[in-house]
Amino acid sequence: MTQTQVAVIGGGAAGMMAALSARRAGAAVTLLEPNEKLGRKLYITGKGRCNLTNNTTPEGVLNNVPRNSRFLYSAVTRFPPAAVMEYFEALGVPLKTERGGRVFPCSDQAADVIDALFFALKKEKVTLRRARATGLELEDGRVTGVKLEEGTCLSAGAVILATGGVSYPGTGSTGDGYRFAREAGHTIVPPRASLVPLVEIGDTCARMQGLSLKNVTLTVKNRKKKVVFQEQGEMLFTHFGISGPLVLSASAHGDWEKDTYTAIIDLKPALDEAKLEARILRDVSEAPNKAFHNFLEGLAPRLMVPVLCEKADISPDLPVNAMTKGQRRRLMETMKQFTIPLAGTRPVKEAIITAGGVKTGEIDPGTMMSKKTRGLFLAGEVIDVDAYTGGFNLQIAWCTGRAAGESAARYVKEENP
Repeated sequence: MTQTQVAVIGGGAAGMMAALSARRAGAAVTLLEPNEKLGRKLYITGKGRCNLTNNTTPEGVLNNVPRNSRFLYSAVTRFPPAAVMEYFEALGVPLKTERGGRVFPCSDQAADVIDALFFALKKEKVTLRRARATGLELEDGRVTGVKLEEGTCLSAGAVILATGGVSYPGTGSTGDGYRFAREAGHTIVPPRASLVPLVEIGDTCARMQGLSLKNVTLTVKNRKKKVVFQEQGEMLFTHFGISGPLVLSASAHGDWEKDTYTAIIDLKPALDEAKLEARILRDVSEAPNKAFHNFLEGLAPRLMVPVLCEKADISPDLPVNAMTKGQRRRLMETMKQFTIPLAGTRPVKEAIITAGGVKTGEIDPGTMMSKKTRGLFLAGEVIDVDAYTGGFNLQIAWCTGRAAGESAARYVKEENP
C-alpha cells in the first residue's frame, strides 16, 4: 500500500489547481489521472482557445452563476479572476481580454494553459500516477485512501474529488465521482445538461443545416410566454435544431425537464419595424419585377429563403411589386420573430457543462471539505454549481480547486502535527 498526504482524483482544471495548491501549501501530493494527457477537456474549451476566466469582479462571477452562487462566495472572493489572471501570467502564459470580458491566452492555444500547469506540477514535484480510481477507503466517518483499478490502495490523509461531471465522456468525465461521493454519504442532485445545443420540434432548422447567423437577437420564452433569455450574437442551424454561442448560453437559463420553450430570432435587430419596412419598400422600388424568392436573397441568407417564404405564406414566384400590405406585414413579422418550437436539449454527454452533482449544503464553502466524511474535499464540476458561458465555469474550477487544495494541506497538518 503506497502512501501520500493528499490524493487528488482527476487531472482536469480543478484537479490540477487543487494538486498545485496543496503542494505549495506544503503537503506531499499524488494526482491520479487515467488519461494519457492531463486537462483533456481544457483542450476543447473556448473552441480550442481556452477561455480560462472572465475579467470581472467576484460579484460579476456570482451574477453569472444561476444556481448556488452563494456557496461560491468565499472561494471566488479569495481567488477572484484578477488573481487567476496573475497566477497564469506568473506561470508564463500571457493573457488577453476580449468581448464580454472573456480571457484567453495571447497565443489562442489551450495547449499553452495545459502545458503551463503540467510543468508547474512537475516543478513542484507533485507525483502523477496514471491510475483509475474505483472508490474511496472509508473508516469511522473519514476517508483514508483511494482504491485503484489495479487492485491496490493509495493511503492518504486527505482526498480531493475533482472528477468532473458527465459531459464529454471521451475526455474522462464518466460520472464516477458522483458514485464515490454517494458512497461517502452525499446526496447527488441528478446531473443534467447545461451549455448544450437545443433540439427543435419539426424540421425547420434541418432544412437550413450548416447556416450560421451573426448579429442576430435570440429570445427564449417559456410556455407562459415569459422571456427567460435574450441576447445578441451568433448561432447555427444544425440537423437537429440550433447551436452556437447564443444557444449554449440560452440553454443554461431553462428548466428543460419541467417547462417547454420557444426560440424567437430577430434577424434584423438593428432595424425596428419602421426602418425594416422602409428598407423593403426601397428594395421593391429598385427591382419591382423581381420574383419574391430572388428579392429575399437581398434580405436574408440564401438557405433561409424557402423557409421564409413558407413562414410568411408568400409564393416564391410572386413579383415583389404585387406584394400586398398584409404580405409585407407578415414578412416583417417573420424576419423580426422567426419562431422555432423547442423539444429540449441534446444529451448531457454533448453538453459543455454538467448541472447537478454533489449537493452544496453538504460541503463547507470555506474549505470545500465534506460535511459527511472528514478528510474528503470536493472541487469543480462534481459539485452542483455551474455558470453561463464566458469563462465563468473555469473560474469556478480554479477557485474551488485552490480552496480544496489549500484546505486539504492544512487538514493533514492538523491531523498529523
